[in-house]
Amino acid sequence: MRYSQDHKAQTHQRIIKEASARFRRDGIGATGLQPLMKALGLTHGGFYSHFSSKDELVEKALQAASDELDEHCAMLFAQEKPLEAFIDSYLSEWHQTSPHQGCPLPTMSSELGLRGQPSPTTDIVLNSRLEQVQEALGGERADDESIVIMSTLVGALLLSRSVENTELAQRILDVARDYLKASHP
Repeated sequence: MRYSQDHKAQTHQRIIKEASARFRRDGIGATGLQPLMKALGLTHGGFYSHFSSKDELVEKALQAASDELDEHCAMLFAQEKPLEAFIDSYLSEWHQTSPHQGCPLPTMSSELGLRGQPSPTTDIVLNSRLEQVQEALGGERADDESIVIMSTLVGALLLSRSVENTELAQRILDVARDYLKASHP
């Protein structure tokens, strides 16, 4: 049975969307192609009619996550206190417990870095956030401060997700949020 080009394009996007969520939630290495395709009601062999490799899918999934994040951040940085809104959102309980819908940096960048496979899309995601934070900060040191802020946000979120003690997880988010907001009123 032959499918239309539209069907193939829709299936391609479904695979990217599901992979984007799974890579952010479970990690790249822990996301196997066979379970990914099975979750979508597709065969493992069909994967290669859409992508040449898992690495290609990783880049496309990271780009899809970046696009979602761009939309969310545009709304945050349009608010009256953009940096405060961004910090509050990034270090929220929702973001901590919903990695499949949040920023890909905490999950994917650490894994890609450990694998020795930096991603150009990770650079794009990070640079977009750095530019937004720099603009919100203004001033001479905005470039350096934006790196410190993003490093703190990603690190705090990653640590809060990795500890078993829920009180400690919340404390990590609260302390980092309070510190950043007090340092950049």
